[in-house]
Amino acid sequence: MTGFIMKIILLPLVVAICSGIFDSFDLVAWYQPIGIGVLLAIIGHLMERAMLRRDTTVMTDIADFVTAALVVYFLTLFYDGARVTLWGAILTALVITLVEIPIHRWLVRSGRTERSTA
Repeated sequence: MTGFIMKIILLPLVVAICSGIFDSFDLVAWYQPIGIGVLLAIIGHLMERAMLRRDTTVMTDIADFVTAALVVYFLTLFYDGARVTLWGAILTALVITLVEIPIHRWLVRSGRTERSTA
């Protein structure tokens, strides 16, 4: 649950920062990065619960990258006034993945990904 709370806070901030930095990704309303970030946090948390183990961290990082690129690209198309190119979605997904990598390592090292058998 701690990883989810971290994602709920960090991912909208990362999406908003990427929107300000990259010309190929532009969100115009305050709620747009929040919507994308919260959806990414929910999907990412579910993927971590299903996939993240000590031996699958790289695979989880790759899956996060692909998922983030798709979510950023397709969800932005539904927002009025927002615009994104495929390159903008890929760059944003790369930044999101770079933020996720230390979170995944911390979750694995702290044992928060292990399921109890009880």
